[in-house]
Amino acid sequence: MPSPDEPSDKELIERCRAGQQPAWNALIRRFQRIVYTVPRRAGLPEELAADVFQTVFSRLFEHLDRIDDPSRIQAWLVTTAKRESLRLLEQSRRVADLHAAPGAADDDGSDPLDRVPGDDPLPEQLLSELQQQDRLRRAVTRLDERSRQLVELLFLQDDELSYAEIAARLGMPEGSIGPTRARCLAKLRVLLQES
Repeated sequence: MPSPDEPSDKELIERCRAGQQPAWNALIRRFQRIVYTVPRRAGLPEELAADVFQTVFSRLFEHLDRIDDPSRIQAWLVTTAKRESLRLLEQSRRVADLHAAPGAADDDGSDPLDRVPGDDPLPEQLLSELQQQDRLRRAVTRLDERSRQLVELLFLQDDELSYAEIAARLGMPEGSIGPTRARCLAKLRVLLQES
């Protein structure tokens, strides 16, 4: 859910239809994690998930004027991502079937198509988690540059960095990272409460 100072999904779609590039950029930022999560959850590798992402937003661009209810854009994007993920899974399965014995499954014996969510909406818990992640991401982007960099280095790295590594990257004393971290998290809490 957008914060009060951000346009609603419907307003963003209307601005996109009017050809406003900043609105298109904001729309992609708002839904990029949700769209990318669907193919990854279906078991597609990162490069195919990126293909799904690109296809979904390309289709959105092509069909923008035909979307009946702009306030339900999230559901449209999730459904489109599910269908594209399923298409890629079926395509890769057909290729694998050409090279494998009939009836072959994944290494663990499961059928990869079973991991793809159906056409039903994502479970409420997952949608809630994705929305929470989106709120957090937006709040992090609203932090001042130094705070944002520290939060990203502390919490958003694939590999955990030591305080010494973070201090070296930010050019700050290692002993000040803990207190600065506490101040950054306090700022982040305020931004999350505002949204």
